[in-house]
Amino acid sequence: MDLFEYQARDLFEKHGVPVLAGAVATTPDEAESAAASMGGKVVVKAQVKVGGRGKAGGVKLAVDAKDAREKAAAILGMDIKGHIVGKVMIAQAAPIEEEYYLAILLDRSNRTFLVMASVAGGMDIEQVARETPEKLAKVPVNSNDGISNEKALAIIKQAQFPSDIEGQVADVLSLLWKVFISEDATLVEVNPLVKTSDGRIIALDGKVTLDDNAEFRHPDHEALVDQGATDPLEAAAKEKGLNYVKLEGEVGIIGNGAGLVMSTLDVVAYAGEKFGHVKPANFLDIGGGASAQVMADGLSIILGDKDVKSVFVNVFGGITACDAVANGIVQALKILGDTATKPIVVRLDGNNVLEGRRILNEAAHPLIQQLDTMDGAAARAAELAAK
Repeated sequence: MDLFEYQARDLFEKHGVPVLAGAVATTPDEAESAAASMGGKVVVKAQVKVGGRGKAGGVKLAVDAKDAREKAAAILGMDIKGHIVGKVMIAQAAPIEEEYYLAILLDRSNRTFLVMASVAGGMDIEQVARETPEKLAKVPVNSNDGISNEKALAIIKQAQFPSDIEGQVADVLSLLWKVFISEDATLVEVNPLVKTSDGRIIALDGKVTLDDNAEFRHPDHEALVDQGATDPLEAAAKEKGLNYVKLEGEVGIIGNGAGLVMSTLDVVAYAGEKFGHVKPANFLDIGGGASAQVMADGLSIILGDKDVKSVFVNVFGGITACDAVANGIVQALKILGDTATKPIVVRLDGNNVLEGRRILNEAAHPLIQQLDTMDGAAARAAELAAK
């Protein structure tokens, strides 16, 4: 889950990272009130989860509260790369002398954590890495060792930060590591980390990505979810414990196992080319326990998608045998009753497949069509969706 900047700032403050005063506003009146409480100059910053706000006019300096109101009115409602601005952050302005860059992230390719530090902050780090790679230090961090004060100072020295601020920046890095670990983040980034004219080191802008797989350890993270941007079907699936992602297509997909579901998406997309470019409508992995209730929950989510014209249930029986899956499908349709109206193509294979197919044949449900192969079932589902 990517956080808005104001949410990242609040997390930084919670863990002691030095930040300036900030508040979020959804109206010009709120922006004016927040600016008045801070006094002096403020920066009005569009809150969107996309880069390039400044170039798009989404970051403006305001000299006083009245000016902040006007700037907020201009920014609210802006379209920045397809993201409509619904909130602005009112941030206390700072007398900036130097800009730096600090980040801690999960390095998936090397299966470790990575610190990136640079004296060239305030610009795209990709540009720094490309044009002046000597200004970007990349230091792996062992998860068992973490970042001690000594390690932090060594990293800052390697990044060639000015000697007079090495200690302060190392302290900030240690605190960012605390944020990273305590909040189960996969990214904690500060760009820019600034030195002010009075010598302070402050995190002026922050980006944080939290690991959704760790949300069970952080009930407070639920308040950070951007409900306005959450697809209602995905939200409903999450409540039922289903691994579901909405896509732009017409064939609803249910499978057991992420690998099988991904393969099913590819096969349906390929088959759909013959039927007017029909595409998969979702990713839905019901896992190994395809009980009647799980299947009913999955079908109810997919059938609730107005874009879905047909459903493809693709299951390979393993620990959960095909007869259990077949009984789950039959019972699910009984549970759903008249709400189930779209054709369902079923392909079963694997453990106890013959018994599973027999159960579906005997049920003779008018919505169910069985095919023996994955390719054949995908083609049939795409054909039915096209009709």
